[in-house]
Amino acid sequence: MGTRTRKFANFIGANGVLSAGALNNNSLSAITALPSGVGGIAWQSVVTASTLSAVAGRGYWIDTTSNACTVTLPASASNGDTIVLADYARNWGTNAVTINQNSLNFQGNTSPNPVYNTNGQSVTLIYSGATKGWIPTVDDDVTLETPQSYSVDFLVIAGGGGSQGGEYATGSGGGGAGGYRNSYSSETSGGGGSSETELTLSAGTVYTVTVGAGGTAGTSTGSGASNGSNSSISGTGITTITSTGGGKGAGYLSSAGGTGGSGGGGAYVTSSGAGTANQGFAGGNSTQDERTGGGGGGASAVGSNGTNSNGGNGGAGLASSITGSSVSRGGGGGGGSIDFSTTTTAGTGGTGGGGNGGKSNSSGGSVVNPTAGSENTGGGAGGPTGNGGGFGNSSGTTGGSGVVILRMATANYSGTTTGSPTVSTDGSDTILTFNGDGSYTA
Repeated sequence: MGTRTRKFANFIGANGVLSAGALNNNSLSAITALPSGVGGIAWQSVVTASTLSAVAGRGYWIDTTSNACTVTLPASASNGDTIVLADYARNWGTNAVTINQNSLNFQGNTSPNPVYNTNGQSVTLIYSGATKGWIPTVDDDVTLETPQSYSVDFLVIAGGGGSQGGEYATGSGGGGAGGYRNSYSSETSGGGGSSETELTLSAGTVYTVTVGAGGTAGTSTGSGASNGSNSSISGTGITTITSTGGGKGAGYLSSAGGTGGSGGGGAYVTSSGAGTANQGFAGGNSTQDERTGGGGGGASAVGSNGTNSNGGNGGAGLASSITGSSVSRGGGGGGGSIDFSTTTTAGTGGTGGGGNGGKSNSSGGSVVNPTAGSENTGGGAGGPTGNGGGFGNSSGTTGGSGVVILRMATANYSGTTTGSPTVSTDGSDTILTFNGDGSYTA
């Protein structure tokens, strides 16, 4: 045996494996024996308990048939430390395994605690150092298990109420504005409500946006008008934000003004509708027999009463700068009136999209037809007058559709939406304006 062969043989043990002893600086150095177990992982007995304190270098079969399990990772770890978890009985989908990070990062984050809830799942966790901490490397667990949340401001406005058709020589009430809820920059909500708490969205979660339609118009027979439809934001982990559709305007001897986000205006013999707390105000009433209709309620004011043959004005809406510029929305519809003198006026719509009321030409004056609530403002419909003796347009009008607006830091904006919202920016923020139904994935 040559010299080199004899020297190398000195490092071969009886079992044919290199020995870590007697190595000098001119050959192999610091050979470390592998940890026990296959591939360096020592597999443990099946775990059925609800808690487990995991140790690096070990593998755990976790049976959640009877209960969920919380696995607490080591309080300290070194680069390369490995822990393996496996679904022993394919029950993680029923009783999940939750990871307690024990103050160390997991995929670069300290919260939330990861949850594994797929039947048959296996998880290999390797510690990468303080910055990213534990990282799952098995194919079915390479997604981000610690999705981060962020704050989003909202303005949610429902559809405005429609107005009934005018009957005989009467004025109909204006439609109430759609409910108005706002969290942006301490701006108030409708009905005298304070600014609401912003939403906290979780990355990867889909949030559904519903934009309410305006209420339908009544026919010349004084029927058929409806309240506006609700607008909302909903999704896992948040309390659904719902704004209530505006109340329909009342008609002569027909249904009363509708209760809604803001209430519909009243008419002869029929009362106005109430608003919803923290969303909008009540409608006004008719105070001069059959001649006038009350204005619909708005986000910031009660609809005016109809008096002296003049239709009541719609309640004013509210201005918001959530899109970067001040825009008023949520105005109530004006009430209809009968032209018994040259000074008679129809009710004007409230600022923020309320439709104007109509006026007849009983005394030979000009006819003024009512107008619909403006689209995507939640404005209430203007109320008409009757059609007897040369009076004007007797059909009701429609309420304006609602809108949902979200504002968030551009750094957080995912870019994933449906429903084609308008996307704009203001400073360091991105704004999504939904004029129709859609969704946003955080």
